[in-house]
Amino acid sequence: MHRHGALYAAEYGWDETFEALVARIVADYVDHRDAAREAAWIAEVDGAPAGCVFCVAKDKRTAQLRLLLVEPNARGSGIGARLVEECLRFARAAGYAQITLWTNDVLTAARRLYERAGFELIDSEAHHSFGRDLVGQHWSRAL
Repeated sequence: MHRHGALYAAEYGWDETFEALVARIVADYVDHRDAAREAAWIAEVDGAPAGCVFCVAKDKRTAQLRLLLVEPNARGSGIGARLVEECLRFARAAGYAQITLWTNDVLTAARRLYERAGFELIDSEAHHSFGRDLVGQHWSRAL
């Protein structure tokens, strides 16, 4: 949680409200996780954390990819694509029919990963969050 907040503060100038959002998502996962339908992964390189992703239930038919993060020193290594693919694999095996995610347009590398994994942009909206004016995006794909 802290790492996600610290990294996005340094790279995008986001304030502490982003770290608070990440903390709420992780706390909800820990408190309410359905182990058969929800999972999280932490990628490592030489024993050090290099990235993470969560797959959670949005509803009975729809999974949600959340909190994708790849450390700067691991970017370009394929870890992000592998995390997304593992999330998709798990969602299929758990019986979901589709998967969705929410991101912001400034996260260009993540958006490229989603596009390559077959996600399509559903809609976007301007919003003021994390101390910045942003454009949020909803992406989805069938499983």
